[in-house]
Amino acid sequence: MTLATIIAIAAEEAEHTGNVALETVGYGIVAVVVFAALALVTLSYRNVANRHSHKAEAYAKAHANDVQRSGHGH
Repeated sequence: MTLATIIAIAAEEAEHTGNVALETVGYGIVAVVVFAALALVTLSYRNVANRHSHKAEAYAKAHANDVQRSGHGH
């Protein structure tokens, strides 16, 4: 085979591949769905600390003496 024949065969094969962008749209759709689900999970934890502030205040008052004041914050 000559170089011209190989190039002609490769060009002929390349014409039958179709639209590559259309073939990969599914990956983009899956990615959008996954990120949307993760965004919903993230938004579901908004303001969780303030939902039960009365319980947190009561716990802090009851256990005020349990906290060690060593100065390093742990």
